[in-house]
Amino acid sequence: MINIGILGCGRIGQVHGATLRTMTTAKAVAVADAMPAAAEALAAVLGAKVMSAEAIINDPGIDAVVIGTPTTTHYDLIHAAAGAGKAMFCEKPIDLSVARIHDCLAAVKKAGVPFMTAFNRRFDPNFAHLQRQIADQVIGKVELVTILSRDPSPPPISYVKTSGGIFRDMMIHDFDMARFLLGEEPVALTAAASSLVDPEIGAAGDFDTAVVTLKTATGRLCQISNSRRASYGYDQRIEVHGETGMLRADNVLETTVELANASGLQRAVAQPFFLERYAAAYRAEMAHFINALVTGTDVKPDGEDGLKAQILADAADAAARDGLAKSV
Repeated sequence: MINIGILGCGRIGQVHGATLRTMTTAKAVAVADAMPAAAEALAAVLGAKVMSAEAIINDPGIDAVVIGTPTTTHYDLIHAAAGAGKAMFCEKPIDLSVARIHDCLAAVKKAGVPFMTAFNRRFDPNFAHLQRQIADQVIGKVELVTILSRDPSPPPISYVKTSGGIFRDMMIHDFDMARFLLGEEPVALTAAASSLVDPEIGAAGDFDTAVVTLKTATGRLCQISNSRRASYGYDQRIEVHGETGMLRADNVLETTVELANASGLQRAVAQPFFLERYAAAYRAEMAHFINALVTGTDVKPDGEDGLKAQILADAADAAARDGLAKSV
């Protein structure tokens, strides 16, 4: 049995706790949160102890930690967990600073412990199947990837001010997905961004609407489109065009029921937000992490994947602000 400590009992900690509760090879035995009420509530659901993060990390009976705390806390927690020999499942981003991510990965490497960056979308059943189809060459060589990601509404301004911006907070998922699907590393990018949804986002120095084009060394292209507003639900679509065909993963709708009448054909709206849309992906990524610990196999995506996505996010933010193409 793999004993897990959950650091952070907010929305994502609750998601991972619920998954661990269903597993036979792992158990959440302790939780920690800066808000005592949140920790007590999750502990009651999981049958776990409430402990401090430091106590969890230093407990020899705990094998691994889930880091679901605010990004600003990751650096210290990663170093502490590495020093204690703990395996880590860390929410993105590892840190908002590439230099500090390098420091974290050096500590992880020195400790020789498993480290997973939680890019859950790789584990979405539809996107994972699409990637396997690419690997099986069903459309030949990939030429153009198109990723559309639009939130139903913008986050609170208080969150925007500490998130690192749309490229580091939102599009970072799409940068990882682009790398996952292209099969090659991007070497150059261009970006453009605006504040069209909420003027307060612009006043805070961020964008709410953005597009990026990535290019690999062999010329493969990826277009990414992000918006903080979609009136029709959580918009998550991917299209991959290849030399012999095209693959497409559409939105997951609230129901599969369609209405056809004299007015036309009507379908249900897309699922409302990420917790519903990626419920299966959250379960699958945790299962992958636990299975890797049980079998001694490598975890993926790892720290290097988190680093490379952050480098792309930084380059995109810079390109959007100065209008110049960037090498990455």
